[in-house]
Amino acid sequence: MNINEYCKNRNKTNNNILRNKIKSLINRVLMSAIIFLIGLITIKANPNYLKKINKYLYEESIHFSGFKKIYNKLFGKYIGEKEEIKPVFTEKIAYKKDSVYKDGVKLEVSEGYLIPAIEGGIVVYIGEKEGYGNTVIIEQIDGISTWYSNVDPKNIKLYDYIKKGDLIGEAKNKKLYLLFEKKGKFLDYKKYI
Repeated sequence: MNINEYCKNRNKTNNNILRNKIKSLINRVLMSAIIFLIGLITIKANPNYLKKINKYLYEESIHFSGFKKIYNKLFGKYIGEKEEIKPVFTEKIAYKKDSVYKDGVKLEVSEGYLIPAIEGGIVVYIGEKEGYGNTVIIEQIDGISTWYSNVDPKNIKLYDYIKKGDLIGEAKNKKLYLLFEKKGKFLDYKKYI
């Protein structure tokens, strides 16, 4: 075999590989379109499916920590996820007195108390909650959502991943409210603090 025959054979092989990749791409696009159309036809034929989907998306609690745990196990860190440099703060909850308050507990803490995360998880809410004040909700990896209320958040944003002991914020007026919730039910705080 001379060099000319070798080059021709190599070009044919490269062309075949390219054709196969294009065919594979077209097949994937067509299959995706078919699945999408079947889904639309199913929803159009039975409106109850659309109600179920809406109920799940807008009324049920979607746990992001579960998705992140599965994704990280299968693929590692997602594109764009970066390690942020945060100040070292690994403390445990310290309080002077506790008392039952609504669905959780009210802790009496020192002036300017810096609040550590009880467990690691994803910040799923930052805002006002009636009767509790400014609240940060962290959905822990175990599926329990911990509410930290009467808080002035520090250096955290929605959907940040918080490690156990990381700084959440500062307690206002020497009071910290904690609630522990799983699947819409509030849990006994004594098991968690």
